[in-house]
Amino acid sequence: MAAPNVADRIRELCEGLNHHIHRYHVLDQPEIADGQYDALYDELVRLEQENPDLVIAESPSQRVGGVPLSHFEKVTHQVPMLSLDKCTTEQELSDWMVRCQSRLPESEEISYTCEPKIDGAAVALRYEEGLLSVAATRGDSQTGENVTVNVKTIKAVPLRLTADNLPSAFEVRGEIYIPTDEFHRFNAKALEDGVKPLVNPRNGAAGSLRQLDPKITATRPLTLFCYSLGWSEGDWQPQTHMEVIESFASWGLRTNPLLKQCKDLAECMDYIDKLLSNRSGLGYDIDGVVIKVNSLHQQARLGAVTRKPRWAIAYKYPAEEATTEVLKVEFQVGRTGSITPVARLKPVFVGGATVSNATLHNMDEIQRLDLRVGDRVMIRRAGDVIPQVVSVIASKRPKGTRRITLPKSCPACHNPIVRLDDEVVARCSASHNVCPAQRKQGLKHFVSRLAMDIDGLGDKLVDQFVDMKLIENAADLFRLSHQQIVGLEGKADKSAANLVTSIEASKQTTLAKFIYSLGIREVGEATAANLANHFAEIEAVISADLESLEAVDDVGPIVATRIIEFFADAVNLEVVRKLVSQGVRWPEIQKTSVKPLQGQTWVLTGTLEQLARSEAKKLLLQLGAKVAGSVSAKTHQVVAGPGAGSKLTKASELEIPVMDEAEFIQFLSGYDVDLS
Repeated sequence: MAAPNVADRIRELCEGLNHHIHRYHVLDQPEIADGQYDALYDELVRLEQENPDLVIAESPSQRVGGVPLSHFEKVTHQVPMLSLDKCTTEQELSDWMVRCQSRLPESEEISYTCEPKIDGAAVALRYEEGLLSVAATRGDSQTGENVTVNVKTIKAVPLRLTADNLPSAFEVRGEIYIPTDEFHRFNAKALEDGVKPLVNPRNGAAGSLRQLDPKITATRPLTLFCYSLGWSEGDWQPQTHMEVIESFASWGLRTNPLLKQCKDLAECMDYIDKLLSNRSGLGYDIDGVVIKVNSLHQQARLGAVTRKPRWAIAYKYPAEEATTEVLKVEFQVGRTGSITPVARLKPVFVGGATVSNATLHNMDEIQRLDLRVGDRVMIRRAGDVIPQVVSVIASKRPKGTRRITLPKSCPACHNPIVRLDDEVVARCSASHNVCPAQRKQGLKHFVSRLAMDIDGLGDKLVDQFVDMKLIENAADLFRLSHQQIVGLEGKADKSAANLVTSIEASKQTTLAKFIYSLGIREVGEATAANLANHFAEIEAVISADLESLEAVDDVGPIVATRIIEFFADAVNLEVVRKLVSQGVRWPEIQKTSVKPLQGQTWVLTGTLEQLARSEAKKLLLQLGAKVAGSVSAKTHQVVAGPGAGSKLTKASELEIPVMDEAEFIQFLSGYDVDLS
């Protein structure tokens, strides 16, 4: 018989976990990180397994997911949407494989599939006669919420499937999520508009599905990957999970291209390790790998236990969220004078690294978070992305916390800090020619890889050069001598000589990189390239007026104004001309003329038999067209070869002109392009 304190601990864990489930799934206000929740849940499961007579009805282990919100119609799942058991080590994965094999005849071999475990919101999509009829959330595994009107706003979800071999009715299961770049773009726009940003991509996806107004959901950058079959009716009888996913893809459903079939433990672990090493480059959040038995017949025989399938398991990666304490907030000055608050944190290990700093973006973000020095906060780190404070745990706020205020003067030059009415960011009122922090950041940008690419000239060395008054601007870099460099930041004779050589070599560049290196506000790599191709000479850019600049692709009034303001500054202009006189040079550029397809967007779909798709794209680009990967209302023309699918359907719906390959080649023959 279990000791009384075990029963008390089980009840305490149940109450605490249910509290956190409510905070996360219902209120969207989590108080602890996923890793901390998992540790508590694992402790509960272990105690319940050791003391099955102490399991209580309200235990989180007796249900899957959270309670459905009452604001939507309830949907009963024809087949329960089960959650997955998990493992975190190779041995635990091996043990699972042994358990699977022990429940099947020894003569049967098992193959597996591996795929990324997307960190989003699970959804079930029911198609009847090819038409999307119902979309539902997981809910409590048996009953979910009808979110059809919201899911229909997600462009990645087909409203109708038109393939010939569709079952009469079937259910697709997938994960709705927000891509990383889209999440950051959405939040940046939200902060500009004074709208509450999303806490993190997973909360954003789940919360978006539960919006009562589908117009709000439509503004969220949601997409999905379809990952399994719930059930089907009709003659279609797939044999394996791989066959299911391949069929989904052929029907126009979005599937993950990283799905892979593996024959044994070694291949599964190789997949797990490789995916982990590329985690930060996927473009979406994952928290592990899902491993499944590939054969659907074997899946059926293995069955499920305690609302978890025996035939699948999740290999979980280390958590990328953690809670810690804000020790103080400092303000950093960027190259354009932007004042950025940075939280100095009590060091915490998260996402595979020890983190002691996190960006706070701007004062609006501090106010949104209601952040104070001394607060307990949740931070998030994904790959090499700068850690961010995602929420304040207000319920854990200690006494004596201090509110954070924007300083009145720049911490670097002590000139007043200003904030224009139309800008979220506060800035130092001094120019980069006056403020040493702006000067340093501008020089670091100038020497960076995407700009002048001066090898061996790192941030610390730039700081030393400025602090010792060896340089004041970019032109001064090209007057540095070997004697001035020796001894700085450990620069010995040879490394100093190498740096002088590197600085000299950087003089041979391109006009696009030179323009980008100047650090003009709003002028990124693409804009710099457009300016270089349009004007061909730096003097032409310097003397261009507003109208001339706005004629450049992707240059609007704001960017044009920034360029004019930059060159109107006498110091900036003097530095640019000094750089040219010191030998900074680039190959001559032939000035671009207006091309016949300038401003048009084309889409290629299906198989092109006479021209390779890459060659067709190259020819269109030569004629000035943009070649897009999807059809939209802005598409001018679609070229469709055999096998064209959803893009051709979309073009028909939007009444966009379509030509076949023969018509396309005839069209190209009217221009001076090489069709050989």
